[in-house]
Amino acid sequence: MSSISSLGVGSGLDLNGLLGQLQESEQAKLEPIQQQAETEEAQISAYGQLKSDLSQFQSAAEKLNDPATFESLSTDVEGSGVSAVSSDDAQPGQYNVQVDQLASAGSLVTERLDTSDEAVIDGDQSLSFNLAEGDIDPISIADGSSLEDMRDAVNTQSDGRLNASIVNDGDGYRLAVNSTETGAASSIESTNFSDILSADAQTSDAQVVQAGEDAAFNVNGIDITSPTNQVEDAIQGVTLNLTEAGSSSTVTVEQDSDSIREQVTAFVDDYNALKGTIGELTAFDSESGEAADLSGDNATRAVESSLRTALSSVVDGDGFNVLSDAGISLELDGTLAINEDELDSAIANQPNELASFFAGDSENSGLAGQVSTAIEQQIGTNGRLEGAITSSESQLERLGERFSTTEERINTTVERYREEFSALDSMVGDMNQTSAYLTEQLG
Repeated sequence: MSSISSLGVGSGLDLNGLLGQLQESEQAKLEPIQQQAETEEAQISAYGQLKSDLSQFQSAAEKLNDPATFESLSTDVEGSGVSAVSSDDAQPGQYNVQVDQLASAGSLVTERLDTSDEAVIDGDQSLSFNLAEGDIDPISIADGSSLEDMRDAVNTQSDGRLNASIVNDGDGYRLAVNSTETGAASSIESTNFSDILSADAQTSDAQVVQAGEDAAFNVNGIDITSPTNQVEDAIQGVTLNLTEAGSSSTVTVEQDSDSIREQVTAFVDDYNALKGTIGELTAFDSESGEAADLSGDNATRAVESSLRTALSSVVDGDGFNVLSDAGISLELDGTLAINEDELDSAIANQPNELASFFAGDSENSGLAGQVSTAIEQQIGTNGRLEGAITSSESQLERLGERFSTTEERINTTVERYREEFSALDSMVGDMNQTSAYLTEQLG
């Protein structure tokens, strides 16, 4: 509402000041609504923080609820002859790998020509290459082609199986063709290069053929050959990359204890972080009387209770039934603590029992699965925490509507005051004029 600066001009009364005081008094009615809205907003924000930490802890629980977490393997290689990568299909074990020969690609170098960029072909021709296994389709060579043109045709038309280049041996130019695949089966045995040259093209020296070779190695005394230096499943679930002939290496596949320990530690750390967040959001300072945003909140207490029940539950397992069996204790302050020695012993000596405790089996869920379910019951679509957030959002919306309604009513009231003050000002002004006139006449 715009201010009426002319109020009081006629009467001489401070009607503007009085109207401002009345307006301020009316607007004070908005303060409780605003405070309630701020409280709801703070509560919604606190719920969001709690939900985020619950989701983080649930993610950690889900990883422990996955049996694959306890089946992860690490691969270690001693020696420089091979590198190795294992998959989930690998089995723990130690393997001695002796590399006798690396796989190589076959090559063929044609007879020497005096030129590389002058025409050496009369009429359209077909250049063929005979491989040890799987001959390729003839290469079309156009009339008037040079050695460089023949190189380009091989690279374009060989479906990626051949790679051609030109070498200068000091006495002339040769077409060098390499197989793009390694192994004896990909060896280039011969070509009709000299047969398709024009009569004027003079060649010298002979073709040079170098056969491709298979890799030769043995694993624990068993001889194995491979057309490539990347060998899959010579050891089940392990890919070997042969890198050095005449070398010996030891490949060790074992359970990845570090990965399991990291997942268990993340589970504990994420729960303790969640516990700390709940403590901050529900704190009450008895000296100042100040309470945190979720102090005394029913939904938050329900979250704490459900998690405490899940973490304290007994799991039907073989060797591990409660958290303390796995080296994890529930402290008096509600946090979790890890006994490193006990956990390491469980990982090293009872990995299957540890997996069963956390991940369960097809019939019974493990502790991690129970924790994840308990969290889902709180933060899921129909969960208690999600319901509390929805309730606060609805209350905030109602407060917004109430604020708008109250504000409109205040504006209406102040406008009525303004009109009444304006009429008063006019009336008093008229009376003052009449009084002054009468005084003048009587005088």
